[in-house]
Amino acid sequence: MIRLGVMGMSEGNGHPFSWSAIVNGGYNPEPIGRYGYGAISVYLSANQDTLGIDGAKVTHVWTQERKISEDIAAGSMIENVVDNAEDMIGNVDAILLARDDPENHVVMAKPFLDAGVPIFIDKPLAITKKDLDYFNQQVKAGKFLMSCSSMRYATENRAVKTEFDSLGPIELVTAVGKKDWIKYGVHMLEGLFALMDDPKAAVVKHISKSHKDIVYVEFETGLVATVHLFYDITPTFQVSVFGQNDWRLIEYKNYYAMFRDNLNEFIRSVQAGKPRLDFAKTENIIRTLIGAQQSLENQGKSISL
Repeated sequence: MIRLGVMGMSEGNGHPFSWSAIVNGGYNPEPIGRYGYGAISVYLSANQDTLGIDGAKVTHVWTQERKISEDIAAGSMIENVVDNAEDMIGNVDAILLARDDPENHVVMAKPFLDAGVPIFIDKPLAITKKDLDYFNQQVKAGKFLMSCSSMRYATENRAVKTEFDSLGPIELVTAVGKKDWIKYGVHMLEGLFALMDDPKAAVVKHISKSHKDIVYVEFETGLVATVHLFYDITPTFQVSVFGQNDWRLIEYKNYYAMFRDNLNEFIRSVQAGKPRLDFAKTENIIRTLIGAQQSLENQGKSISL
C-alpha cells in the first residue's frame, strides 16, 4: 500500500479535497461545499462507481491551519492530521503538494526532496527561472519529482489523436481558456503540448495584455500555436487543431477522468521507483510559461527559449 500525504491549501484550489477523495474512494460533501467546492462533490457523485485507487491511500494531511486540515480530512476520509508538514516524513511513502501557488513550491517541497520522499507538485511548478533551475538540479541529482497539469491526461486529447492521420500535416493549433496566465495558462500549454507529443518550444511572444493574454508560440518543428487566456469570458477550456485536410475542436470537460489518470500515473511511478513523466517535458512547458510572462513585462518582446 502506497501511503500518501497531501499538502494544501491555496486560495481557490480544491485539489486537496478532490485528489484525496479520488484516491481514498469516499467523500463527505458537507465540508467540501462549505469551502465553496460544491462542483467537486457533483463530479465525485457522478463517478462514485470508479472512486478509489487500488494500492494507494491518502493517510495524512497538512495545511497552514489545523481547522482547514481537519475539514479536508473529514471531507476526503483522511485518518491523520499533522501540525507540521515535516511530520509526514517517515510516515508516508510519497507527497501530493496540492497547492497552485508556485512562489511557495520550493520552500514547501525542499524538506521532502532533501529526505528523498517522492513528490508530485501541482501546476505550475515554478514561475521564475531560479525556482525552475532549482527543481531541475534536484532531478539531475536523482530526486523523485513529478509536476504537470492534469490536462496532460485528458481523455479528450486521446480521442482526437486517433484521428490525426485524417487531418493531414498540422499547420496551426489554438488554445482558449479562462482566468489568468500563470495558474491557467499552464493548463492550456499542457493540453496543447501533450496533444502534439511535446514539441520543443523555440520562441514565445506575449502579444496582448495581462488578463487578456494572447501568447504566440513557435516550435522547433515549425508548428505555430496561439494561446488565449481571457479573465472575463465564459468558462471554457478548448483546443483547435488545423491540418491541411481537416480540423478538430477539443473541449475539455471530464475533469474527474484527467485527475484520476494523473493520480494513477504518479502512484504507478512511485511503485516503479521513478517518474513515468519525463521532467524535460515539464521543463519545456514551464520555460514557455515563464517566457510569455517575461515577454509581457517587456512590451511583447520575442523571447528565445
